[in-house]
Amino acid sequence: MKENVLEVLMYLFENYIYDQADEADDRHSMEDSLHQAGFSNAEIDKAFSWLDALADQREAPAPISACDRPMRIYSAIEMARLDTDCRGFMLYLENVAVLDTTCRELVLDRLMALDSDEICLDDVKWVVLMVLFNQPGQEANFAWMEELMFDSEIEYRH
Repeated sequence: MKENVLEVLMYLFENYIYDQADEADDRHSMEDSLHQAGFSNAEIDKAFSWLDALADQREAPAPISACDRPMRIYSAIEMARLDTDCRGFMLYLENVAVLDTTCRELVLDRLMALDSDEICLDDVKWVVLMVLFNQPGQEANFAWMEELMFDSEIEYRH
């Protein structure tokens, strides 16, 4: 089975974090579950490192008004891994105030930490959802993003 870090993260998110599994679920039991699902030790370790880095960056965002919001210039590496659709979607999320500059940078940091050369729009959506879930004060934005992801009739414009 060829898997990547995002698939492991999505499995964890859907089965443990999102469903708010029992408090008794510890890393060892999650690792056992991931092994049973067919994920390799290397990918499991990378996914837990990714989550640890996300948890280390958890903080309450400072409010920034729309007129103070800086324009994001993507680096060559970011542009190579994030196509126009991904960057356009990130801009859309900023314009509708789902992502503030702090969350945007966290999303970009976590996207660049993924183990893949190219990142698709669905990958961006999942990472945005995970970042918003992890950040205090982002409950409404998380709910909005969740609705966007799971309602196939919604289209975005940027």
